[in-house]
Amino acid sequence: MPSITELIKELREKTGAGFLDCKKSLEANNNDIEKSIESLRKKGLAKASKKSDRVANEGAVGIYSNKDITVLIKVNSETDFAAKSDTFLNFLDTLGKFILENNSSMNKSTFLDLKYENGTIQDYFNSMIAKIGENLILNDLVIKENKNSNYAFYIHNSYRNNIGKIISLIEYSANKIDDEIEILTKNLCMHIAAMKPESLDTDDLDKSLVTKEENIQKELILSSGKPENIVNKILEGKMKKFYSEVTLLNQSYILDQDKTIKKVIEEYSKTDFKLKSFEIITL
Repeated sequence: MPSITELIKELREKTGAGFLDCKKSLEANNNDIEKSIESLRKKGLAKASKKSDRVANEGAVGIYSNKDITVLIKVNSETDFAAKSDTFLNFLDTLGKFILENNSSMNKSTFLDLKYENGTIQDYFNSMIAKIGENLILNDLVIKENKNSNYAFYIHNSYRNNIGKIISLIEYSANKIDDEIEILTKNLCMHIAAMKPESLDTDDLDKSLVTKEENIQKELILSSGKPENIVNKILEGKMKKFYSEVTLLNQSYILDQDKTIKKVIEEYSKTDFKLKSFEIITL
């Protein structure tokens, strides 16, 4: 005979309902799984399980900050209609504020396991799936420490002043933060949202991505009939173009195509401006 813990686990897996709801349903139905499922369905609490396999490509990204940390969180929904609703946006705000209040190191998995009200964050997700009627997925969670850094961000297609379809964030330092620096950082964030770089500079790129691109370009060069003695020189030019497309510092600045981002930043040397990192989360 399975233990009550095992029965609760099985019922949760089959229905997506919260821990306490499963426990109460089992108690009311003499630990009969099928009757408990039926009972939960009648209450609308098993709705989540029917939605959990649906594709969720819409949603929103939110940004939250206090004196200690800055948080980016992305939750996917099935439709844009749901993502724009106050119910969904309030849900996203609740998640973001919860992270700020707990202010601890976490990732997506550990966050979902955290205690929330009478259950966990995952249980909260399940209850919102049932309420909204769509599959909801925690897709991204980025937590940055504010110590010794400044942040600027840009929201594209905003639903609220801290929520939108795309959020780009930069981490920087400067010995003087004035209107000029604020305009620069906002423009850099807008550039990132538009150009979606893969990394800050060439050394930060995923090595497997670089190797894959080199192999593709080399095959293309060889298949074009170019002599082998100039293949490496052509490859060098191809990779330089590749780096200028996928690395932020080597991209052409959207507001002045004659300059790279690196060159633009160098013009602010008097403020000792340094671009330390960036994040971009999109739908």
